[in-house]
Amino acid sequence: MRRILFICSENRLRSPTAEAIFSEMEGIEALSAGTNKDAETPLTGDLIEWADVILVMESSHRQKVAKKYQPLLKDKKLASLAIPDHYEFMDPELVRVLKAKVPRYIE
Repeated sequence: MRRILFICSENRLRSPTAEAIFSEMEGIEALSAGTNKDAETPLTGDLIEWADVILVMESSHRQKVAKKYQPLLKDKKLASLAIPDHYEFMDPELVRVLKAKVPRYIE
C-alpha cells in the first residue's frame, strides 16, 4: 500500500481533489493537508511520517515543507506538481492534470 500526502495552501481545492481521486485507486491510501495555519487540515509532522510520497501543488509549498519538516523527510519522496491555484474542487481540468502528473511519482 502506497501512502500519498497531497499538500496545497488551504487544503480546500487542489489537494482535497487529489485525495478524492487517488484514494479511489487500488493499492493507494491518500490524504491531504495545507501549509497554512487556517487550512481545513493543517499539515503536521504525523502526516509527514505517515506518507511514503509527499506531493505539493507549488514549489513554495515544497520549500515550506522542506524547511519545517527536514528531519522527517529523510526517506520520503517530496515533489512539486507545479499546479497553480486557479481551480475549483473537482474541476475537470484539475482532475485531468492530476491524473497526468501524479502517476510518475507513485509507480
